[in-house]
Amino acid sequence: MDGLAKTTRASVYLQSGLNFKRNMLARTFVPHRLLSRQAFEQFALDWLWCGNCYLEKRNNMLRNTLGLLPPLAKYMRRGVDLETYYQVRGWKDEHEFAPGSICHLREADINQEIYGLPEWLAALQSALLNESATLFRRKYYNNGSHAGFILYMTDAAQKEEDIDSLRTALKNSKGPGNFRNLFVYAPAGKKDGIQLIPVSEVAAKDEFSSIKNISRDDLLAALRIPPQLMGIVPQNAGGFGSLREAAEVWAVNELEPLQARLAQVNEWLGEEVVGFKEFELPTGGK
Repeated sequence: MDGLAKTTRASVYLQSGLNFKRNMLARTFVPHRLLSRQAFEQFALDWLWCGNCYLEKRNNMLRNTLGLLPPLAKYMRRGVDLETYYQVRGWKDEHEFAPGSICHLREADINQEIYGLPEWLAALQSALLNESATLFRRKYYNNGSHAGFILYMTDAAQKEEDIDSLRTALKNSKGPGNFRNLFVYAPAGKKDGIQLIPVSEVAAKDEFSSIKNISRDDLLAALRIPPQLMGIVPQNAGGFGSLREAAEVWAVNELEPLQARLAQVNEWLGEEVVGFKEFELPTGGK
């Protein structure tokens, strides 16, 4: 679970998409005396990032419900009997919850029925690829490799000490303080005695953009969020179409099913605690 949690921050599109869904659920959520808006946001985020979410029912001495609190899904584990729940933070650091006090909602899975899996799991490699491309590009600039080239020298008129000085100057041009200009004095030198051959600078730039765009599209497809709702700038003149229409279609196809899944808490509790208002877009002038 720790690795999956770290992956949510591997790509800006993945984390932004999960937060966008969380925000839309929180926007339509109707707070209840047993479940605050803050508690619901954590509850909804756990469902989105790992496909599991939990609510603990806190009772008073008379066994009346005081409130519902969301234990972090990252540390929740089920017992062997599948009825007992534990919060495990580390070696010999565990807490057993009272029987019947935990409501567990999980994303349906085709292989097992103990834990859920997030819907975006199929795009995991795309998120990691997006992260790798960004880290590579960052190191590419920090190391000064964007100015990489081969200095091809065949001019016999060059002195050995001049060649050593030139080699030292090129070595010092990498890293912080790069983009330095070099001066070479070659009296009686030939026209092609010194040649500067770039090494894959343009190709690396194009490959970086291609990887970022392809992995971004994979993540948006897995999250099922229109690009205009994510603030992505269109690359064509036509754009992405109407923002309002995209939001309305997304609310029907994605937001309402999410609301219905989270509302399963009401069946477990026997009381309508998780409720939502209708999704509406502001009209002009408001």
